Amino acid sequence: MRILVTNDDGIASEGIHVLAATIAAAGHDVVVVAPSSDRSGVGAALGLVHADQHLDATSVELPGCAGIPAYALDGPPGMCTVAGRLGAFGPPPELVVSGINAGLNTGRAILHSGTVGAALTAQNFGCSGLAVSTSARDGAWHWSTAAEIAVQMIERLRDAPPRTVLNLNVPGCERDELRGVRWARLAAFGAVRAAIADAGDGVLQFELRATGATPPPDSDQGLCDAGYAAVTAITGIAEAWSPEGAVGATAPVTHDATHDAGDDDAGGDAFEIGEHAVPGAPFEAVTAIPDASQPRSLHRPLAAPTTVDVER
Repeated sequence: MRILVTNDDGIASEGIHVLAATIAAAGHDVVVVAPSSDRSGVGAALGLVHADQHLDATSVELPGCAGIPAYALDGPPGMCTVAGRLGAFGPPPELVVSGINAGLNTGRAILHSGTVGAALTAQNFGCSGLAVSTSARDGAWHWSTAAEIAVQMIERLRDAPPRTVLNLNVPGCERDELRGVRWARLAAFGAVRAAIADAGDGVLQFELRATGATPPPDSDQGLCDAGYAAVTAITGIAEAWSPEGAVGATAPVTHDATHDAGDDDAGGDAFEIGEHAVPGAPFEAVTAIPDASQPRSLHRPLAAPTTVDVER
């Protein structure tokens, strides 16, 4: 499988070196494209790119990665993914693997993670993605444990639905100490939360504080705390519909063939105003706004074909 490996910690991070080498050793065709500097916390950002500008892309040699082509790109991980999918560094990848991040990416705060953002950008550009993160223990990073579990996830992604994205979090430990791999839901937040340490006189200082909360045992943070690797299937761009008005469900919509096309904004279609929002219906005050917090109402998007043509 053709795999692009990226991260948000930058091309010099040991985590990406171990990850790329381990994936290549498993027999995959690997190319590394990662930010030239630390771009943590940028989410799926691409940065500003204008027609009269360019991004520096430098070929580099990574420690322990002999024979693996690698490039340092002056851009965030989302742009590394986009460039790779558009063929800037050889044949477009079938899978994007992002990591290994120095620190867990758990809870709903993954919205802001550059590691996760790269995987979700892959989904938006037509292929699957895997985000990999781990934690330190006693000041030591166990990169190889996370890399080995990542290779297992890659094998599962071979037969997964198109544009699947998995978020993998592995606690910092030796491989034989890991209690197993479990499916997990997102915790409300991870192990720490951002807080304002100082605000005033033109200065805004943030700090990370322990939440003090006990995460649910079936959540990604709770499982990692218990010594398990946690896997969560996630999606990026998603539409929110009420379950009764979900796309593909029977919708309370009718078409009046005799209706005058100039009488409403639907271009000649007359719709019944229902309690639940449905595609194509007028936006009316009596229609309830869909509750996007309901997991059953979120659907992984099937993106339109891009300019690349990749066979799975």
